[in-house]
Order: sequence, then structure tokens, then C-alpha cells
Amino acid sequence: MNYRYIASCVFTRDYPTVSLKIQNYLKSKFEMDIIRCCVDKYKVKVFEDAMPPVVAKEWKATELYKPYNQETTMISICHNCSAIFQEAHPEVPVMSIWEFILKYDESFPYPDLKDEEIALQDCWRSFDDMKEQDAVREILKRCNVRIIELEDSRERTKYCGVSTLRSAPPRNFKLVPKRFVENAPKGFFELHNEEEQKAYMNNYVKQINTKRVVSYCHYCAEGFRMIDQENTHLAEILFGKEIVYSARVNR
Repeated sequence: MNYRYIASCVFTRDYPTVSLKIQNYLKSKFEMDIIRCCVDKYKVKVFEDAMPPVVAKEWKATELYKPYNQETTMISICHNCSAIFQEAHPEVPVMSIWEFILKYDESFPYPDLKDEEIALQDCWRSFDDMKEQDAVREILKRCNVRIIELEDSRERTKYCGVSTLRSAPPRNFKLVPKRFVENAPKGFFELHNEEEQKAYMNNYVKQINTKRVVSYCHYCAEGFRMIDQENTHLAEILFGKEIVYSARVNR
């Protein structure tokens, strides 16, 4: 089985240094192919222009896209990429970066968070991906985290930041109709203004009783950042913390 990692336009824009660390890790340790995006020629210049300087050169040098087949597993850090492949390319195996690390890197240097209590946020875009959810929890345990589960966790979650409170890109409705149209909760992807989005987020975080919350989705993290809720992406825990605020490109 071959493996190819999609670096993700939005994740790389928001977490450029972490994204580079992940790519270098996968290339140096596993000689893995890296491509930018889950859709060929999608908003290429828009995302090139949106990339922070620290990653701009490397991003332009990264291959845009390469077709997959049933013998090449797509390694993903983006739930939108995963959803697109699961519906548009059902013949292609999909595995999260978290599952890959657990399965293939027995010597991964998990940091010690010294028994810190952290709320864990699951993502609606991957609400039915039990393997990824289990992998995330196992990784946090190996980081010596005391996981505080939210009431609507795993398959019950309806949270994906404020990405569900604005219109989704037309390509999502076209390529992922089951998840984004047929099975989307009522009211998802209706446009809300910034004030309404902040009100939603301020109400949502009332359930979080820990100092910070960890998510493994950049859309989930975007919502927390909107109201300055202390949050950490799981990739920051494993590969170093940082966040770059930049203009959002609607995915």
C-alpha cells in the first residue's frame, strides 16, 4: 500500500510552520508524497496569495494534485478533504494523520502535558469516523492529558466552528451531497453575520470548564479563536504550537 498526504490549503494557511513540520516529518521518515489539495486546480492562486511568507515558497513548490487509486491511501489532516474523498472517490482508502502516526511510528516523541485536564472537541464533518476519534483520544492519553468529554461528543457533535453558519463553497454541495446536503442538520450553511456567529460561539463555550479546549479541525479552531477561547489544535501539541491569523478563504 502506498500513502500520499494532502497538506490542506486552509490548514497550511492557518498553521504554516506546523504544516511544514508535518510535511518534513512524513517525507523524511516515510518518504511520503505530499500534494496541496483534495481537488485539482482548486483556487490555486487564491491560496498561493493567502499563504504567510514563512510557507509561501514551499507551498508553490508543492505539487498541486495527483490522482489516487485504490492502492494509494489518502492521509488527511482536513475533514473537508476526507469528506470529499469518501464520497467523490469511495474506492480510495482514507486515513487520518493521527491514525497513521499511531499505526506506523512506534517511536513518536509524544510531549508530556503532565496530567492537564483539557476539553476535547469532536467535529461534525467527521462525526461518524470512529477510528479517527479513537486515535485522537489515544494520542492525547499518550501525551498525558486528562480528557474532558463534552456532552455532545463523537457521533452526537453538531459543531464545526462557525463554518456551518455561512454558505459553503458550491463544490462541497456538488462533491459531498450526502454530508453537506442530505444529512446536514437543518439550518446548516445559512448565512449569519459576524455578530450572530459570535453570539453562537459565546453560548457554545459555556459548557467548557477547562482552561483550554483541543480540537483536531481547523474550522473548529477558527470558531474558538473568534471569541478568544483558549484552544489548541492537536497538531500543535504534536508538532509545536503556533497560529497565524490571515484572511479566510471560504472552502
